[in-house]
Amino acid sequence: MKLHTVLAQATSTLAIGIAAAAVPAYAQSTGSADFDDAIVVTGSRLGDVAGIRIPDSPKAKVEIGREIIDAQRAGQSINEIINLVPGVSFTNNDPWGSSGGSFTIRGFDSSRISQTFDGIPLNDSGNYAIYSNQQVDAELVETVNVNLGSTDVDSPTAAAVGGTVNINTITPSDEFGALTSLSYGDIAAKGSGGEDRSFQRFFGMVQTGAFTSIGTKAWFAGSYARNGATFADYGQVEKKQFNGKVYQPIGVDGDFIQIAGHYNENRNNFGGSPLRPNAFGGDKRGRFYNIPGGIPCTVSLSGTPNTCGTSFERRYNPSNTGNVRLASLFHLTDKLTLSVDGAYQYVKANGGGTTSANEGFFLSGGRGFTGNYGGAFYFGRDLNNDGNLGVDTNRNGIIDGSTESDRLTVLQPSQTKTNRYVAIANLAYEINDTNRVRLSYSFDRAKHRQTGEAGSLLLNGEPTDVFAVNDPLVDRAGNILQKRDRKSFATLHQIAGEYRGGFMDDRLTVLLGVRAPFFTRDLNQNCFTTSTGGASGAFVNCVPDDQAAAYAAANPYSFNPVTGRPSGAALPQSRKLKYDKILPNVGAVFKITPQVSIAASYAKNLSVPSTDTLYNAFFFPANDETSYRTPETSDSFDLSLRYQSSKVQAAVTGWYSGYNNRLVTAYDIDGNATDTNLGKVKKYGVDASVSVRPIEPLSLYAFGSWIESEIQNDTVTSSCAATSDLARANLCYVQGGIAYLRTSGKRERAAPKWLFGGRAQLDVGDFQVGAQAKYTGSRFLNDLNGEIQTVQVGSTPTLIFPGAKFKGYTVVDLNLRYKLEKLGLAKSEIQLNVTNLFDEFYAGSFSGGLDTLASNSSTFVNFGSPRAVSATFIMGF
Repeated sequence: MKLHTVLAQATSTLAIGIAAAAVPAYAQSTGSADFDDAIVVTGSRLGDVAGIRIPDSPKAKVEIGREIIDAQRAGQSINEIINLVPGVSFTNNDPWGSSGGSFTIRGFDSSRISQTFDGIPLNDSGNYAIYSNQQVDAELVETVNVNLGSTDVDSPTAAAVGGTVNINTITPSDEFGALTSLSYGDIAAKGSGGEDRSFQRFFGMVQTGAFTSIGTKAWFAGSYARNGATFADYGQVEKKQFNGKVYQPIGVDGDFIQIAGHYNENRNNFGGSPLRPNAFGGDKRGRFYNIPGGIPCTVSLSGTPNTCGTSFERRYNPSNTGNVRLASLFHLTDKLTLSVDGAYQYVKANGGGTTSANEGFFLSGGRGFTGNYGGAFYFGRDLNNDGNLGVDTNRNGIIDGSTESDRLTVLQPSQTKTNRYVAIANLAYEINDTNRVRLSYSFDRAKHRQTGEAGSLLLNGEPTDVFAVNDPLVDRAGNILQKRDRKSFATLHQIAGEYRGGFMDDRLTVLLGVRAPFFTRDLNQNCFTTSTGGASGAFVNCVPDDQAAAYAAANPYSFNPVTGRPSGAALPQSRKLKYDKILPNVGAVFKITPQVSIAASYAKNLSVPSTDTLYNAFFFPANDETSYRTPETSDSFDLSLRYQSSKVQAAVTGWYSGYNNRLVTAYDIDGNATDTNLGKVKKYGVDASVSVRPIEPLSLYAFGSWIESEIQNDTVTSSCAATSDLARANLCYVQGGIAYLRTSGKRERAAPKWLFGGRAQLDVGDFQVGAQAKYTGSRFLNDLNGEIQTVQVGSTPTLIFPGAKFKGYTVVDLNLRYKLEKLGLAKSEIQLNVTNLFDEFYAGSFSGGLDTLASNSSTFVNFGSPRAVSATFIMGF
């Protein structure tokens, strides 16, 4: 994270030369960057102040530069670094940036935020999730641009109604150079068990400089990091990453072609823990704990499973991800410009734990089946090599797996493999010096393969392979058994047009844009759907092909059009769904003075239902309206007042978003999805920030956000039993035979109402000291906003858990840097980072849902990062 600082001291042989880049860093695709630069950025372009820049564009944007990136811990996730942007809330699952976390912008979760890497989307193509532990090494990032609540017209996104985060990597230097970084850290307060919770990381990069007669230049980098589990006495995180970029300038007009590559491997155990009561009250006692079953342990092979290997912290979340990215810019004539971006992405990842597999059969209609039923495996063969499947107590020749057979603990993760292709082309025409138009075409196609094979465990409870798909267990006939088995193709064709014009001597800039996305979801469900509760686990029965006909005959599917209720098991099937809409995108900036401007923007947004939501509908007939899942649409408005000078950059933005069919998805520990349509939701708030450099050594930055959301209607639910905790707390009711949850007027879960903080930095000679603080307000576990309470049940006061509120918290971080030039190491420095200085205890990410109870055993909370200290030694050559 020290690349900019170290190399800035060096001779020109080490200069990054970002000023030589063909396009500015603050837009998404090459075409958007070039188009913005031609109109919005006229004359001299103001740099950042205190590491923050507010582009004077119609849309609300904030750019984080190297000054702030350098100050953070080496190896830290980009999503943690942008936690200083107003409206952004990120909770890290460990202090080091390798275990993921929870991410919102203006209260929208990560599935509603488009995160891009040099203009290429990184969100999961199925559920739109962002995996913050798989981001590029921060030493390679020049800037991070955050669009608050909007996106560019050429963005290939299916769900970015909450904003975009674009990570822009550095351009190769003209001169040869190298950089190394070595870090060590540990958790300052970590309990009394003596577990190794330390952190080690190495990063290295080589700049080739221009190595051909036509100016070709490149850089190549690699890193390795590992750390022990943050809270439990078991588990570790290991991360390997490799990056490279080759850049070819063309001519003198800034034209170029560049190709870049990225590969990341994560091997990490799950952290945090299933829900613990002290997570709500802020009591830090018990946050460092021993896993159930102890260490070491031995897996039972007797036919009766024990708990060895089954604890939450023994689960793995491995991932292999990579991409190849192309960017190019060509001036075809003095007025006509073509840009082409493209990428290929690959993902192999899983998450999940273990299950008790049955050696016997699943009985249905008097016949025994192998496969996965109700979330349980039935193999119909001897798994523990004891020579029998169990005891046939019914003497019918079929050993009933649910009551008679031996059982054995096996691995059962949810496996995902994705191959994705993206292309973005822009053709821009300059009408004159102040008016420009462009046409764009965006393409995005992802093959999303989701399976759920079972794998073997070693005797110590560890998996033989964290990827069960590499060597899956089979039944007696050689069939690979699955807990889920589906394949989808997500395809986007999008055309867009945009006009930008300057008027009144460039005091007024106008944006008129429109995009027309055409989404197609090709869905293939290879299992029988048995309910509408979710298609990822226990809501489908996965039957081998050689037994599917018999199972279908034993469990015939039917649908009652009068009641709208299906029964039985819906056959494996394929469906093709299409979504499209015309989405205007307009805005304007008016400069009142050279420093003061006002900006306004409006955007119509569309969010296509995720694959989980669409697969859940397979329990209904394809030709019935109950099977259709309505997309989310919204109208978003921003109004900003800005002040910009070489010493001060400030902005205050009021915003409003109105939603129809607000779609939310909750996941349990095993990744099973539960979907909810909240109907109409209003969201509004204010974002503000100011960065100041009153004197050259001192920089100051402050920011704040007020975020409000209001669900407009009560939500239909499955039941409201009088004896349920929800009914006792008066959080549900029945009217006209339909059960409702009292969500009207409530705020959406997981979104804090208040966010504010700041940063101060002082540079004195070879020393730099910085401090930053962030307050995050309270958050609700569910959309009912209920809290833990005591009610009267008969004559007995009873504690019930209709919901819970997590307390607000404040985190303070420090950084200290010392340049080693006076010690004879002209291009080297050391840095000390202390995060969560006061060891604030708080709840980080959690698995809340529409009506999730705090007492729900499948609810989990990742505790926020404890106080941690690290030192980094950086050397440039």
